[in-house]
Amino acid sequence: MHFMGLLKSLDELLYEVMSWLIFYPITLWRTLTRPLQMMGYSDQELGQADERQYSDTLPPPLFLLVSLLLAHGLELVVVGDSPLIESKHGLAALVHDDTTLLIMRLVIFSVFPLMFAALMVRRRRIGLTRDTLRGPFYAQCYAVAPFALVLSIAGILIQTSWLEVQAAGLLLGAIALIVFGLVQARWFAQHLDRSLAAGFGYASIAMVESLAVVLLTSPLFT
Repeated sequence: MHFMGLLKSLDELLYEVMSWLIFYPITLWRTLTRPLQMMGYSDQELGQADERQYSDTLPPPLFLLVSLLLAHGLELVVVGDSPLIESKHGLAALVHDDTTLLIMRLVIFSVFPLMFAALMVRRRRIGLTRDTLRGPFYAQCYAVAPFALVLSIAGILIQTSWLEVQAAGLLLGAIALIVFGLVQARWFAQHLDRSLAAGFGYASIAMVESLAVVLLTSPLFT
């Protein structure tokens, strides 16, 4: 009976992982072409029963994880192992293989949806709790995942030895930052019923807070 239960669990796991081959591109395309609609879609899905949530897409946190996993795979193919794996300084000593490096990057990029979501909750004055934070955090994961993927690809291009490719990486990174900023400005403006300029201001505050958290912890890894 235990063996049959294990087989059933493996069957479900295999189906879940293989379904990512279909639903990840669908989710990525939707977030790239309609980011604000996908963030609203996330809010709606959280109101569904657990078994019915995100039935035609990847759940936002998983979408962020798979995006970083894909970017990491591209980095291994194009650049090779990250120098951080070989470093033994500070907390970088804990990053001893690709798995721990991926976990570290997931934590770093998760700072952005966390800080943006926390600012939204504070500005709406609805009380910062685990329940009120979950909705905007999940929505932000949909916005951050393609940003993290494109920014990671830009970083990979910058690490190559060809100047033209490095320039393309810088341009791609700049475009990613601009588009991400515009999406966030519109998101804040819509949910707080403010102007686009005010939304840009809120997005800038959240970005500064996110970068501050990342920069304050980054010396621990050097």
